[in-house]
Amino acid sequence: MSGADDSGGDGLPAGVQRRPIAGEERLSTRGEPVYGEPTDGDWRVWDAGRSKLGAMLELGMDTGLDGGETVLYLGAANGTTVSHVADFAGPTYAVEFAARPVRDLLDACDPRPNLFPLLKDARKPETYAHVVESGCDVVVQDVATRGQAAVANRNAQFLADDGRLLLAVKARSEDVAADPASVFDDVRAELAEQYDVLETRRLDRYHTDHLGIVATPSR
Repeated sequence: MSGADDSGGDGLPAGVQRRPIAGEERLSTRGEPVYGEPTDGDWRVWDAGRSKLGAMLELGMDTGLDGGETVLYLGAANGTTVSHVADFAGPTYAVEFAARPVRDLLDACDPRPNLFPLLKDARKPETYAHVVESGCDVVVQDVATRGQAAVANRNAQFLADDGRLLLAVKARSEDVAADPASVFDDVRAELAEQYDVLETRRLDRYHTDHLGIVATPSR
């Protein structure tokens, strides 16, 4: 867990702060840089323009993150966001399907012993169920593929009863021609098979045609 001087504020988890970096208050975590982000000592900017979860935090969504959580991250890509998550979380499992970005992800994992890369397909959780511990506190999902709600539903098995799904839905990945609002309605309806949706918010300030969703497993 983070020390007292790392305590969050403004609803941020411990280990995440808004700090004056490069002349402005920026969301930041303490860890080794990954993608050329500005730094101030041990702290590095969490660029919301490159991170859907960062955007959700910047927009004040109630993610339920406190710091120290066990996290399953779906769609880790090059490690941009999941590296920030690992800076303040506990064990963090990073699932990515494409081999090329996993090479960069491995570099992000190197200084983070709590970050575990998995070259797996998030649509097939049975392929990593033997590795990821059950009862995870959080599933973060940023998977640019058709069937994003189905991916979230299949991975609900890993969440604790009071865990959180933090989902970034990309409308254009579902249907490039459809109205994003209609796509988001369909995703919410499908999520209802496994989750109770607690909060939704458009992320357009940072990511066009994206919706942030906070949900918890249905009881």
